[in-house]
Amino acid sequence: MKSIRLPKADGSISTYAIENTPIEINTLKTSGFNRVAYAAAHVVANPFADNDPWLTPAIDWDKTLAFRHHLWDLGFGVAEAMDTAQRGMGLGWPEANELIGRSLKEASGRKDALIACGVGTDHLAPGPDVTIDTIIAAYEEQMEAVEAHNGRIILMASRALAAIASGPDDYKRVYNRILGQVREPVILHWLGEMFDPALEGYWGKSDHMQAMDIALDVIAANAAKVDGIKISLLSQEKEIAMRRRLPVGVKMYTGDDFNYAELIAGDAHGYSHALLGIFDAIAPAASAALEALGNGQDKAFFDILEPTVPLSRHIFKAPTRFYKTGVVFLAYLNGLQDHFTMIGGQESTRSTQHLAELFRLADTARILMDPELAAMRMRDVMSVRGIAQN
Repeated sequence: MKSIRLPKADGSISTYAIENTPIEINTLKTSGFNRVAYAAAHVVANPFADNDPWLTPAIDWDKTLAFRHHLWDLGFGVAEAMDTAQRGMGLGWPEANELIGRSLKEASGRKDALIACGVGTDHLAPGPDVTIDTIIAAYEEQMEAVEAHNGRIILMASRALAAIASGPDDYKRVYNRILGQVREPVILHWLGEMFDPALEGYWGKSDHMQAMDIALDVIAANAAKVDGIKISLLSQEKEIAMRRRLPVGVKMYTGDDFNYAELIAGDAHGYSHALLGIFDAIAPAASAALEALGNGQDKAFFDILEPTVPLSRHIFKAPTRFYKTGVVFLAYLNGLQDHFTMIGGQESTRSTQHLAELFRLADTARILMDPELAAMRMRDVMSVRGIAQN
């Protein structure tokens, strides 16, 4: 039965019937993508652990790793232990370190498994003893942990650095020191304050365009050690402006979950690759679209991907940092995990109204891969939230 009673914006309840058939996908294929495409992957909680969810994460390792294989099967690289995995919102460095080790081991068993792992300073306890030197040491500790497994690095933004930096020179000191040590080129990650309010004023400037100048100075000074930069500012114009100023050979990875279709397609001056949290949620559609783009079918690319944009804008609506709830909810609806439980109790961060609209938009985007299962699970969720089903 594909009909569900859902709440409407005015508070009334109406019956909604799934209207669209799932998008067709090819799995276990050699990627035909002409863009590098990473999906930032979520973690699957263990709902049966006897823990305190707000304090102690419990992870279902089998389901978490199976989801990485799902992404690899669809042609994506995995961006591991990033903010989509609730890094800093339930996932601490001890768990992230274990996740990185397990995922890199899984990747080593596949020829097609592209993976890069988040390195940050999140294990550094805040306090008066935190200095630029201790921040460098914290980055080095996590960098060494990833490189010990021969892993690629995504150099994440540091809350600790944002908290104590006196200006751009402190950022340059930290980044120049770390980039001078890495074995292989890394992906830098500039995460905007809409994703993490603690990162406001990153690079030592509150104005994004002025901050961009500092980031570009760092990249220019270390171009041989930078594979690319992912920026997550939710601004198409800012990303394009920075993309056109990057040194030759340094990639732009879009982190814009609002404008990814146009940015990946590009313009006469270039295009963006992708490192996106939304690709976790819309992986089947994104895979089919990127395959079409790789085959020169630009119209098909937009026809497939553009209906997912309203869904993504809804999932990432303010407060944007709560987007992980929508990502995990879609994994549950699509049978990629058996429950809607998150580490840190984060399943509670979005309203019933939000989840209902997410369901409607997911249907329009054709990413409910088993409509019968999705409808059954949606009915169960609505029932628990007080909306009786027929």
